[in-house]
Amino acid sequence: MDTTAWTVLSVVVVLAAVVLGVALVLLLRLVRTRRDLRRAGLPTGPRWVFGGAVLYLVLPADLLPDPVYVDDIGVLLLALRSMRAALPTRGPGSSTLR
Repeated sequence: MDTTAWTVLSVVVVLAAVVLGVALVLLLRLVRTRRDLRRAGLPTGPRWVFGGAVLYLVLPADLLPDPVYVDDIGVLLLALRSMRAALPTRGPGSSTLR
């Protein structure tokens, strides 16, 4: 391989690693949100959202090939958003969830 091919391959590997890192951060946030929801009395709906998002991230069948984690990140963001929406609202002076 010539130097151009190695450069392109290196850039692709670095970008894939960055996108995978973002997906893992979102997965961690999703797990933390689920824990917060369990403490607050989780309704049954978001449990399926959590399980579905984690399965979609782990299973090999994707909308896009796995080197492109954009679909996985989108599913995790939607799950995080829907699970956060299921949290009960807090009164004034309460701390926000992280």
